[in-house]
Amino acid sequence: MSTVPPGTPCWADLATPDLDDARRFYPELFGWTGRVAPEPEAGGYTVFQLRGRAVAGAGPPAIPDQVPIWSTYIATDDADLVAGRVERAGGQVVVPPFEVFDRGRMAVFTDPAGASFSVWQPMAMPGGEVFNTPGAMAWNELVTPDPEGAKVFYELVFGWQPDDQVVGDMTYTGWRLGAQIVAGMMPPLGDGFPDDLPAYWTVYFAVADADAAAARAAALGGSILVPPRDIPTGRFAALRDPQGALFSVIDIGTE
Repeated sequence: MSTVPPGTPCWADLATPDLDDARRFYPELFGWTGRVAPEPEAGGYTVFQLRGRAVAGAGPPAIPDQVPIWSTYIATDDADLVAGRVERAGGQVVVPPFEVFDRGRMAVFTDPAGASFSVWQPMAMPGGEVFNTPGAMAWNELVTPDPEGAKVFYELVFGWQPDDQVVGDMTYTGWRLGAQIVAGMMPPLGDGFPDDLPAYWTVYFAVADADAAAARAAALGGSILVPPRDIPTGRFAALRDPQGALFSVIDIGTE
């Protein structure tokens, strides 16, 4: 079983053309250790661990020209059911549900605005085993030019209810599942991000010090896309790894 309820982000993994460098960069940044899948057909897929508990993964690109990207996985108890909902709601099934050895079933989708996301139906591998602590996934956020369309789509697919809040001069949406806010959504920021960047899901990892983490990422060969700044939930920075994959770090006051 998943460590989080169905409809909740449970895992994130990186598709990268330089898996060896990812195994260098992220452990040095977050204190992770890597465990490589033993099956040759896994392509060296690596489960990153924090003090022995799984927090994220990394593997080779699924297609030759795929850009380096972090993917958000939503927990489900029926990947096939989700695939049907995605199609009926106007999204696309990019990779139909399939079994990943004995670990679980997964599928890859895009929403109507083109944002890619995945689902994970756990079997032997539950997904992430620790969250919201430095070095672990802390938040998942959809950045989209069509928030209203996204509200319709994700309610149909996962039952999420939008919880809008005005933050400065924009509206920030929390995705509510029952009593919990499980993810977020915002329109494109503009500053620091390419104007033609399509809708996308981004992954936030918790850190003890966002400024130090951003500086460390740059020293390790990454780059700072949005310098550290304060937001209502903490201090964050948007970064790219040495191959260009976008991710964020946030200090949410955890120890």
